[in-house]
Amino acid sequence: MSTPRPVNRLRSTPPHSVSSRSGRSPRAGSYIRQRPWLERVVRLIIKLVTVLFLTSFGWVVLLKYLPVSITPLMISRKMEAASEDQDSKLYKNWTPYEDISREAALAVVASEDQAFPNHWGFDFDEIQDAIKENQRRKRPRGASTISQQVAKNVFLWNGRSYIRKGLEVYFTFLIELIWGKERILEVYLNVAETGPLTFGVEAASRRYYGHSARSLTRTEAARIAAVLPNPRLFSIKKPSAYTQRRTRQIARQMRYLGGRNYLENL
Repeated sequence: MSTPRPVNRLRSTPPHSVSSRSGRSPRAGSYIRQRPWLERVVRLIIKLVTVLFLTSFGWVVLLKYLPVSITPLMISRKMEAASEDQDSKLYKNWTPYEDISREAALAVVASEDQAFPNHWGFDFDEIQDAIKENQRRKRPRGASTISQQVAKNVFLWNGRSYIRKGLEVYFTFLIELIWGKERILEVYLNVAETGPLTFGVEAASRRYYGHSARSLTRTEAARIAAVLPNPRLFSIKKPSAYTQRRTRQIARQMRYLGGRNYLENL
């Protein structure tokens, strides 16, 4: 007579142990399926997110090849001027990258984002430095790259919120991936606010220097870059002592970076 084989009760699993270990009901998603209205809401949200993603992706792809003729900031400035019964004419002239002096491109990089050729949209070293400095500064300084500024100016509205900042990160990633550095810099040179109702270095050059951006000198380009932090306060035409000092600093940085060769491999 054979002896019954002992049962290892430590290895056996009670029938209810699967659901008790997971902490969920046996049927995943049953909560939603039991509520048709909630299921419809979830499906609607998924569809909406998908449509928004595809639309934004297509928009970025389209603007890789088409001139950016208008931005939310341009519209906002025009509406402000009109509401104050002022001349609301926008000064802007889309100009291809090859028709803009490399001094202008180098000036904005030297002034705004010296790591531009090397980062992927975000300068994390600069962000850390800004966080440390802002702990003791009354007026916080930003650490936005040229890519982030382009994403904000072209695709988003003015203002500060976590939603807008999250979208800025999203569009920065997309334009870095799809556009590439030269296109990002080309768009920046055409849409950056350079004076009252003035956008882009071509418009600024014609309005304040009387010639095209193709023939900008280093000093002229540096002065345009010097007003970029606040072009409604600082003037290219009537530069303050601060603007003149900043112009000289930017011109020196342009030389330290190696001149036009710094942007040769964008």
